[in-house]
Amino acid sequence: MAIFFFFFLLCSAAVFRVNASDFDQLFRPSWANDHLVTEGRGQGGVVKLTLDQSSGAGFVSKNKYLFGKATAEIKLVPGDSAGTVTAYYMSSEGPNHHEFDFEFLGNTTGNPYTVQTNVYVNGVGNREQRMDLWFDPTSDFHSYSILWNQKRVVFLVDETPIRVHKNKESKGIPFPNDQPMAVYSSVWNADDWATQGGRVKTDWSHAPFITTFRHFQLDGCVVTKTEEMNTKCRTATNNTDTHSNGSNNKGQPEAAKWWKEPTMEELSVHQTHQLKWVRANHLIYDYCTDQTRFSVLPPDCIR
Repeated sequence: MAIFFFFFLLCSAAVFRVNASDFDQLFRPSWANDHLVTEGRGQGGVVKLTLDQSSGAGFVSKNKYLFGKATAEIKLVPGDSAGTVTAYYMSSEGPNHHEFDFEFLGNTTGNPYTVQTNVYVNGVGNREQRMDLWFDPTSDFHSYSILWNQKRVVFLVDETPIRVHKNKESKGIPFPNDQPMAVYSSVWNADDWATQGGRVKTDWSHAPFITTFRHFQLDGCVVTKTEEMNTKCRTATNNTDTHSNGSNNKGQPEAAKWWKEPTMEELSVHQTHQLKWVRANHLIYDYCTDQTRFSVLPPDCIR
């Protein structure tokens, strides 16, 4: 445990933290530029995505990554957020794309948000899990992270793992490890399904709906050409990138592919206990137990 904690601190220190004033170093608006606003500078700076009847908004990372960790601190739409969805996710492109999703499903005032995670492999999703949270995600900022390496995909909330999608290629089940991904976020109207299965619609009298972000952290292997993936991101050569230009503050490549370390490829004992607690107390839906939807258990649900 002490070794893991030391290594975690070491990795955290190497991460390049992007404040709102530096937002354009790693990201660009992906649609509805006029619905994206940055406010303040330095540690107090924030980025706001706005949804109204005319449009939602979104942004995307300038780089694509193969393995690493993407984190943002987010404060979700407060009050009556029914019908709205805020997404934070990683995705590649094309019909056979891979994707790792956080989707925050709004609710009526006084009722909790639902957090839906999903994993797409070769264009196929249908791996939804939903849970509530052990805090109010609208009253303050909380961190949401996607950790991706060759062994697993881990979804974390305030560094607590809430879901692990394991590599089971040895059993003939595809795993997303061959397509670089960008990091995205967006807010949009999804009242046909987001709240109580679409029974509760968006109340536009409460617009605009605003999701606020700060302290972005992208730490991974930047890929500019597909042919780079094996030599740059999979081998033992040092090509870790934590800045928008792939360098540390001295302009040199970072020293290690930290996501390949054994401590990153397996949960610690403490993290395992955290995961069990979250799933025992906050899990609402798991596709692996939905016998109505799947008459045959999906292959990746077989242990």
